[in-house]
Amino acid sequence: MSMQEKLGQLNELRVKVQAGGGEKRIAKQHSAGKKTARERIDYLYDPGTFREIDVFAGDPSKNPGEGVVTGYGTINGKKVFIYAQDFTVTGGSLGKIHAQKICKVLDLAMRTGAPVIGLNDSGGARIQEGVDALNGYGEIFFRNTVASGVIPQLAVIMGPCAGGAVYSPALMDFIFMVKGTSQMFITGPQVIKAVTGEEVTMEELGGAMTHNQTSGVAHFMGENEEHCLDMVKLLLSYLPANNLEEPPACSPKEPVGDREELLNIVPAQPNLSYDVKKIIKGVIDGGEFLEVHPYFAKNAVIGFARINGQSVGIVANQPDYLAGCLDINASDKISRFVRFCDAFNIPLITFMDVPGFLPGTGQEFGGIIRHGAKMLYAYSEATVPKVTVILRKAYGGAYLAMCSSALRADMVYAWPTAEIAVMGPEGAVNIIHRNEIANAENPAEERERLVKEYREKFANPYVASSRGFVDDVIDPRETREKIIDALQVLSSKRESRPRKKHGNIPV
Repeated sequence: MSMQEKLGQLNELRVKVQAGGGEKRIAKQHSAGKKTARERIDYLYDPGTFREIDVFAGDPSKNPGEGVVTGYGTINGKKVFIYAQDFTVTGGSLGKIHAQKICKVLDLAMRTGAPVIGLNDSGGARIQEGVDALNGYGEIFFRNTVASGVIPQLAVIMGPCAGGAVYSPALMDFIFMVKGTSQMFITGPQVIKAVTGEEVTMEELGGAMTHNQTSGVAHFMGENEEHCLDMVKLLLSYLPANNLEEPPACSPKEPVGDREELLNIVPAQPNLSYDVKKIIKGVIDGGEFLEVHPYFAKNAVIGFARINGQSVGIVANQPDYLAGCLDINASDKISRFVRFCDAFNIPLITFMDVPGFLPGTGQEFGGIIRHGAKMLYAYSEATVPKVTVILRKAYGGAYLAMCSSALRADMVYAWPTAEIAVMGPEGAVNIIHRNEIANAENPAEERERLVKEYREKFANPYVASSRGFVDDVIDPRETREKIIDALQVLSSKRESRPRKKHGNIPV
């Protein structure tokens, strides 16, 4: 065979592979509101930069590409590896060679220190391959675990993801889903009905809103595939390529609005709510805040932003929801985010307004002690620069959990509205002055007087400041400048801890 004939054969095979499952299956994919694996890659990557690997793995005539496209390229100039399951080829099912292709991408991403994206769109394990398919999942899970904290791993669910397949995304750092076209579940509706008698639709069981709002499994939800992939690109812009690099810096932007507005956001009455995101957006660059988990545990707000061009992780209590109390879900949400930021050298800015842990038997029976301990562990373990701003309430153990000085916050600032105490004035007075109130001629008036006296004497930032627990009480309008100064001072922070294999976080 001549060189020209061999080149002709090469081109023919390449065309077969790139055609995926063929026109009919591609048309069916499009009719379901979904792009093909290659179309998704084209949308994500800078034009002309994607390089496919393992192009001819498997049998190109029967299973082109083995149901997964793998390779690397640049996204906004940053090198990123990817695997994209191709639902048009054997339903994107995972067999031995399919898994090997994914494992090779994960290995290359680790060796070269680059983020990895997994586009999941699969019918699950290739049953006819039996234990080889199961082992393939296990090999992927192991690599996800080893890569954790070394390179960012982003999972994008763009179709079905069921059974054992869900655990690779669950081991990765962030999960994106698409409204209406992506589902995740361990067992499908039919199995659930057969075993428990419950009737549930696929969307109710494992749809994007279910996992973004109810289970907390997913972190982002796109209105469509383009919107979802745009969020992937945006998240990457805040992250370093690996744990040995600093996050990318950008040109600083002025915050939105007038800083005078910061004076009027926290109400004078301590029991009134407000939206903490107004404060966040008034401090960060350009008001550009990429919120993570926006639908889940809304009593806590987490996300990425920039301050003076530097990537930061934002954590805040949200008084607009459950009064900003910490509960089981908020504790999990904050803890994992804090650990991600610490793993990838992203400074943490915490805005505190917390009246305590949410009371109730549901929380106690659900293990709020165990879950709340995750926050204490995560913040204590973190060695990145940590700056805390106490906006209003800072009560009890929840005050400690929100990155107090005791958990080694590097700088703690308080607004004049801050109330730092073991508990709220009302609860404290009821305990301390119970007999005085009961024996008073007018118990209600006496209680009100004592609450006012307690608030003036104890529930303010100056007692904590006098003990060295607060570094400065600041004018709210100076918040951004104080944070910028702190981050500049802390840019050379080095902190050593006892040598150990790893800690044992409460899970």
